[in-house]
Amino acid sequence: MSADVLSIATENAKLWTSDLFDGETRAAAQSMLDAGGDILVEPFYKDLDFGTGGMRGIMGVGTNRINPYTLGLATQGLAVYAQQSMGRTDLKAAIAFDSRNNSKAFACKVAEVLSANGVYTYLFEDLRPTPELSFSVRELGCDFGIVLTASHNPKEYNGYKVYWNDGGQLIPPHDKGVIEEVRATRFKDIRWDANEALIETIGRDLDEKYTDMIAGLSLSNAGKTDLNIVFTALHGTSIISVPPALAKAGFTNVQLVEAQSTPNGNFPTVASPNPEESDALAMAVAQAEATGADLVIGCDPDTDRVGIAANDGTGKMELLNGNDTAALLVHYILNAYKENGTLPSNGFTAATIVTTDLIADISAAYSVPCYRCLTGFKWIADIINRKPEEKFLVGGEESYGYLIGDAVRDKDAVASTVMIAEMAATAKAQGRTVLQQLEAIHRE
Repeated sequence: MSADVLSIATENAKLWTSDLFDGETRAAAQSMLDAGGDILVEPFYKDLDFGTGGMRGIMGVGTNRINPYTLGLATQGLAVYAQQSMGRTDLKAAIAFDSRNNSKAFACKVAEVLSANGVYTYLFEDLRPTPELSFSVRELGCDFGIVLTASHNPKEYNGYKVYWNDGGQLIPPHDKGVIEEVRATRFKDIRWDANEALIETIGRDLDEKYTDMIAGLSLSNAGKTDLNIVFTALHGTSIISVPPALAKAGFTNVQLVEAQSTPNGNFPTVASPNPEESDALAMAVAQAEATGADLVIGCDPDTDRVGIAANDGTGKMELLNGNDTAALLVHYILNAYKENGTLPSNGFTAATIVTTDLIADISAAYSVPCYRCLTGFKWIADIINRKPEEKFLVGGEESYGYLIGDAVRDKDAVASTVMIAEMAATAKAQGRTVLQQLEAIHRE
């Protein structure tokens, strides 16, 4: 440890013993000062980075930690930038939060800071999926939105993601503008004097509109009542929206992995709540094999990623990767549009540059353009935004994130779950397993 790093950490920590901070925080900072060494350095040697999409870090006291003060700093800077860039102060924002420890309390603090800055704030009553926040920003005509989440990181983490008025995550020039304003903000600048009249609690009405939108994406009812699904929420927000969305879409045989259905920020049954990892879906796979299910579906804690496993025809479940699922989804949607005679002449698909070329190949087979973009779903949202004369149909990325339609402008695991299930139901109705359907796509 260098003397310079220790000196920086010491100076930063001394500020946290001042009257700008609450008593509990001051005491914790003083205890770290007294201990010195790594106990002091790691939380205080730098500021937690506010990047192009927001910030993510370990929860705790310190400048390099997620806590009400670092979140307040980010929110104050965001509010100032949004008002300056939009040239008005009567802004509206929406806030959602996931099942992680402290997410609800953090969301309330963020709402207080926004309201103190004159921003009318819609705050979800309880945990909700990230894509519903994107939907709500658009539905409520908000100028920006915030989600308190650390996606599928370990339980010690939390985070803060920012969405702009199109419902997508920040892109230039706003990402740079917000970052600069946040970095220029000091703890003494944070406005904590909440205006409760500017905070409105939202919930069930938005849920209904969101799941109605998802049900409206359906392209076929074939085989829905015959498909046997095992679903795991991995202790996250998807338990709020996925079962109702599946029911509304017509699926009647849905088993929940009950041990993983209760939201819990400690994620007690998994080492990591990441549906990209086989261990996270192990309980669901075991339940599916024991009950003869056709399909396993699991979502990450904030419900923007979805992982699946499919019955191989012998009762054994086989995990699919993100590229496989994307190919199945894109093929199903384009083919269903064509068979229904409703394939839009101006329709398009989208995929990031690291995603399988099969998406573009499938699109070409249906004479539908596929636009490629940089890694990150915000760039797919940007394509949708820049092509108002064209109709976005479906897109995705290899890291288990997909989007159907343009009512949401980020990865949507709720809509993806419903349409993946519809794909599987259609395949079963035609006498194919999902794996056989994937093989047929590759042969084509």
